[in-house]
Amino acid sequence: MSLRINEIAPDFTANTTHGPISFHQWIGDQWAILFSHPKDFTPVCTTELGYMARIEPEFTRRNAKLIGLSIDRVENHAKWAADIEETQGSAVKYPMIGDTDLNVAKLYNMLPAEEVASDGRTAATNATVRSVFIIGPDKKIKLMLTYPMTTGRNFDEILRVLDSMQLTAKHRVATPVNWKYGDDVIIVPSVSDEEAKAIYPNGWKALKPYLRLVKQPG
Repeated sequence: MSLRINEIAPDFTANTTHGPISFHQWIGDQWAILFSHPKDFTPVCTTELGYMARIEPEFTRRNAKLIGLSIDRVENHAKWAADIEETQGSAVKYPMIGDTDLNVAKLYNMLPAEEVASDGRTAATNATVRSVFIIGPDKKIKLMLTYPMTTGRNFDEILRVLDSMQLTAKHRVATPVNWKYGDDVIIVPSVSDEEAKAIYPNGWKALKPYLRLVKQPG
């Protein structure tokens, strides 16, 4: 199954470190960040989970929930969490899915379809299970990222993108390259100059008729 931006994220039930969940019900009216890992007790992922644990309050402040996934058993996740806290200095409080049958990995195109088991497999076997999905309160996929095995993910970028998505969902603007919260934004082309005058009475900077920069609203 091929996934695309703005499609409904596949729903599923799964066992997690917080008990069984139904994914859409778990999301509720919040944003969700689903991020996967090839295997427990792997070095790069240990740093990633620790960093996400450290910045989880930033996601909470943005009405977003975190949920991790690994193909190992939930019992292994609990043991791994102790290592993460010891080495990274932050305790993992968000749930971790135990996807031992690869059901979620397959639903979200994280593994080749022929991969069927978890026991005895190595992180290299599961090389494709290093993905990030941002899912909106409408249960639609807003972002998909997949990283190579040896490159740790930039989760500050996920926060930046989430800020952009929440801003542009509320206002008729887009965010330019390398935008950060508080920077100028772009008035989208569907907003005419006449409309823009009513929305932005203090004006804007037009580099081209189609490229109009304005102070970030809100």
